[in-house]
Amino acid sequence: MNQETLEKALFLINRYDFQLFDSLIVASSLQAGCTILYSEDMQHNLLVENQLRIINPFLI
Repeated sequence: MNQETLEKALFLINRYDFQLFDSLIVASSLQAGCTILYSEDMQHNLLVENQLRIINPFLI
């Protein structure tokens, strides 16, 4: 993790009301260029920053 990831994570906490560790995962995924993140703990089908879609694998 670097400073940019941490700053993005803090932004995501404020914008999307993520928990700290969820926001770190999402921030890292965004920086890696991912388009899909599978998680049963976050809101299904949420599009984050017009790039990353969160999918609950148990709801598809």
